[in-house]
Amino acid sequence: MAFRARGWRPPPPPLLLLLLWVTGQAAPVAGLGLGSDTELQIERRFVPDECPRTVLSGDFVRYHYVGTFPDGQKFDSSYDRDSTFNVFVGKGQLIAGMDQALVGMCVNERRFVKIPPKLAYGSEGVSGVIPPNSVLHFDVLLMDIWNSEDQVQIHTYFKPPSCPRTIQVSDFVRYHYNGTFLDGTLFDSSHNRMKTYDTYVGIGWLIPGMDKGLLGMCVGEKRTITIPPFLAYGEDGDGKDIPGQASLVFDVALLDLHNPKDGISIENKVVPENCERRSQSGDFLRYHYNGTLLDGTFFDSSYSRNRTFDTYIGQGYVIAGMDEGLLGVCIGEKRRIVVPPHLGYGEEGRGNIPGSAVLVFDIHVIDFHNPSDSISITSRYKPPDCSVLSKKGDYLKYHYNASLLDGTLLDSTWNLGKTYNIVLGFGQVVLGMDMGLREMCVGEKRTVIIPPHLGYGEAGVDGEVPGSAVLVFDIELLELVAGLPEGYMFIWNGEVSANLFEEIDKDGDGEVLLEEVTDC
Repeated sequence: MAFRARGWRPPPPPLLLLLLWVTGQAAPVAGLGLGSDTELQIERRFVPDECPRTVLSGDFVRYHYVGTFPDGQKFDSSYDRDSTFNVFVGKGQLIAGMDQALVGMCVNERRFVKIPPKLAYGSEGVSGVIPPNSVLHFDVLLMDIWNSEDQVQIHTYFKPPSCPRTIQVSDFVRYHYNGTFLDGTLFDSSHNRMKTYDTYVGIGWLIPGMDKGLLGMCVGEKRTITIPPFLAYGEDGDGKDIPGQASLVFDVALLDLHNPKDGISIENKVVPENCERRSQSGDFLRYHYNGTLLDGTFFDSSYSRNRTFDTYIGQGYVIAGMDEGLLGVCIGEKRRIVVPPHLGYGEEGRGNIPGSAVLVFDIHVIDFHNPSDSISITSRYKPPDCSVLSKKGDYLKYHYNASLLDGTLLDSTWNLGKTYNIVLGFGQVVLGMDMGLREMCVGEKRTVIIPPHLGYGEAGVDGEVPGSAVLVFDIELLELVAGLPEGYMFIWNGEVSANLFEEIDKDGDGEVLLEEVTDC
């Protein structure tokens, strides 16, 4: 409940119990149900198992009652007015017998009280209502009790093991609650609406007792907050569900917490030992993620789609918090990025992400590149004699292992047991591979890293190479047959068969390689 009540007052209390007894001092309370008609008699018909507090003189109480004469005739009832009787105890606002009978009661306790005339309305009675010298019977059910010196009471019954941050003044929170009166009657519940209550704390958006009761809570914490009426809705109630002078009990579970001044927070989980490069604005990233709310509620995962999330960073393609949180990562790094709502999906939310929700992304960076990147070549071994280097037109035989940047193996000629054979510079491999095989000597081993725009692009190869993937080739050149110099052509002497191409293309692969021409 967040708003203060206006424009409604409970009906005035009945005149009957406010008439003061003026015929003498009250007699002492008799034992439970014992004594004569000249003594106050109390029978405790129901006592709750839990009784954290009992009525003391000076307390304010709310109770229901039925008043009858000894013959059973009813003369008054709070139930008929559909309103509790609200009064201070021990301050002369009640007949003396009732002032005494309420002391020591628990909330939800039911008492049957016999009050002799001298502790009620004596020899005068109440004209037209209570005859003189009447013994009065009251069936009383206590609903509420508080004192003007009470403060907000907080009982934490669950606290998470980790509590990196607690609610402070001016924080924005999302929480679920059940709101009851002191007797346990439910008056409101966010659970019934299936929507959290979202508000600022400590700046007057809530009743004062709730503002105070929420301070210091952790996300995931559960606590009971008991609020006296003067820190809740006071004498007027809320004009709808909450009567005047009602103590309120809120059972609260905190789901989310942030401050409008918050930035993102980053927790590095795994950082590779070798990190030759960190991501920068303008890079294109491929990463996996699990997305949860601050209380752990799952909302999305790239793993469930079995596909990385691929995007440019620092250019507004993702929410602002992720744009920032993905900067400076290494390939293979795992980090947690916590994004406040003003850097996420704001007050409106999106899909199954509620409004004003803090988001938690656990990410694993698979690879990244920049559109301006070229290939990277690392020579791992060169033979002593490395004078003959590969060039365009040369016929090459080589072995390779092809993998992604995270080490995932895509293909291997070693596993297939045969070399890969091409004529260099004639588009028989992706451009990055063509570049990576240049100026190699037989026996050389090198690693070639190929960005996607020089590999298989955004589309990749269905079922084999993911879209926008950086590729890693570990290559060993086994054989090199020098090709003709630039500008030379083949001249065919003799008759030309109508099926010349098919005759030369002995393996039927649609390509004529140098070795096939040599064999002619």
